[in-house]
Amino acid sequence: MINGNPQKIQAELDRYVQFAVRTAQDAGRVTLRWFMNEMETDVKADESPVTAADLAAEELVRARLERELPEHDIVGEEHGEQLSGSLFRWFVDPIDGTKAFMRGVPTYAVLMGLEVDGYVEAGVVHFPALGETLWARSGSGTFFNGRRVRVSRVADLAEATLAFTDVNTFREFGRQEAFDRLCARTLVRAGWTDAYGHALVASGRIELMLDPVMNAWDCGPFPVLLREAGGYFGSWAGDEGIHHGEALSTTEALKDEVLGVIAGRG
Repeated sequence: MINGNPQKIQAELDRYVQFAVRTAQDAGRVTLRWFMNEMETDVKADESPVTAADLAAEELVRARLERELPEHDIVGEEHGEQLSGSLFRWFVDPIDGTKAFMRGVPTYAVLMGLEVDGYVEAGVVHFPALGETLWARSGSGTFFNGRRVRVSRVADLAEATLAFTDVNTFREFGRQEAFDRLCARTLVRAGWTDAYGHALVASGRIELMLDPVMNAWDCGPFPVLLREAGGYFGSWAGDEGIHHGEALSTTEALKDEVLGVIAGRG
């Protein structure tokens, strides 16, 4: 975490998260120009799609960062890294859920997360087509459209809802058995896609979201969003953060049980 005067740190983080909310919402308005309309699509080297909306939204975020926070670094999905060695590093995904976006599914998101010396201190996830925004900074709590939210109070895994993005990825990345164990222990299993599933956990609407593969820019805001809401975001082994190549969101009440089931202990 940031060291220094607590009041000064909180004021700085307030400024950064307000900047992120404003910027993510403006980038979201850019994406809506293309949403539910025909658009050209290219395929990147990793065979994932990219649209003009992805590129335009990230260009807005980068231009805003360069103008208002030029001392901060950026790692974006579409335009790569812009690094100077700063302790302040933004992870940006202009459209998380591009496949959903292309099909007119409204659960795609704009993600911005601020990592300070390796620790995510502030972040926002904005869903332009739904009009939903979650934001948090360390010490603030998590807010959903201006209202403070907490994770679900469900304390029994047998009553929990589990979300995921693509069921086939669990087998592809060697996590099928762990996924099957969790499916057997939960009440509802639903493919609620990408960032939206993690946001649902942070806002108390479901209890568990799993991704067997994850890039850092796909999850930039979620450690602080979950932490400040009373939950956990990180690896399947229980390590918080965005650099583990996988992702798990859950509540603190269910975390130990979930980790045990994943590891085959429960």
